[in-house]
Amino acid sequence: MISKIFHFLFKHFDSFLMACLFFALLLSLFVLYSASGQDFSRIYAQGVNVAVALGAMWLAANISPLNLERAARPLYILGLLLLIGVALFGTISHGARRWLNLGFMQIQPSELMRIAVPIMLAWYFASREGKPSGSNFVVGSVLLAIPVALIMKQPDLGTSLLIASSGFYVLFLAGLSWRFLLVASASLLALMPVFWSLLHEYQRKRIEILFDPTQDPLGAGYHTIQAIIAIGSGGSAGKGWLNGTQTQLDFLPERTTDFIFAVFSEEFGFLGNMLLLTLFSLIIARGLVIASQAQNTFSRLLAGSITLNFFSYAFVNMGMVSGILPVVGVPLPLISYGGTSLVTLYLGFGILMSIHTHKKLVAT
Repeated sequence: MISKIFHFLFKHFDSFLMACLFFALLLSLFVLYSASGQDFSRIYAQGVNVAVALGAMWLAANISPLNLERAARPLYILGLLLLIGVALFGTISHGARRWLNLGFMQIQPSELMRIAVPIMLAWYFASREGKPSGSNFVVGSVLLAIPVALIMKQPDLGTSLLIASSGFYVLFLAGLSWRFLLVASASLLALMPVFWSLLHEYQRKRIEILFDPTQDPLGAGYHTIQAIIAIGSGGSAGKGWLNGTQTQLDFLPERTTDFIFAVFSEEFGFLGNMLLLTLFSLIIARGLVIASQAQNTFSRLLAGSITLNFFSYAFVNMGMVSGILPVVGVPLPLISYGGTSLVTLYLGFGILMSIHTHKKLVAT
């Protein structure tokens, strides 16, 4: 009886991915405990977030890729309607309109689009398998641009960039030609003055600060300067757990969320960073293996996009904390405190596991 329950619960879980996620969870709780000033309530809250995320992952792992393919269009249309609802009736908080109040709860539709956009694009190109054409990629680009534009309008530059990258990975894996890519890149460069004029003042300031954080050391450059000091002071082996001075003396802002990588670097140093990068690399490698073994185009495109987008999350966060990218409000995947991003990430891992374990049932 117990073995049957065990088999029912874990038959669609991938043991390698689960081991990596479990190790990341332990790292996250250790760093959060230090970053939060040894606040057990924050650890408890993150434990609740993890429980919800694991439930979402289990659900996603048990949904066949065939059903995901069938749900692609309804999910995408629902996400677009919710984003339009946010634009018209959304709740404004801290100068941004990102949440929609449904009466009994508030939701952030842009998080739904992190999953809905790659599923939709994977379905679109899978349904045109064998007939890749320029018009297909133009339509795919439009399907991607609409939600990205709506999310940028909120404004939420970090989420819009991550959704744009998840869609781009599907286009690229579907066979986007280098000629199309060069033309698109040249067009984007030509439109840079237009994009610059559309940015909010604080977004322009973040980009300017990237090149010289010291021009506003107590304002826009404060986050970057303090993070760089923390990372540099960690040295090769770090100052030790609970001993990071930038962290424990409250110099680091947002140290449990977007800037937790600076906490990790200060207390565990270069060696700790190598351990974290190895863990992320193992997760990405496993995801790419699952993508390469997928038995149809939809599963291959979706698995590839989810995996490469995980790389984008980590790269953008570490880049902005290290001062080589603008600060765009992206958490460090699997480590930062927060429920929404964690649930979205675990949903993605659940889909990866589903693609792997259901592959024998997928039509070839």
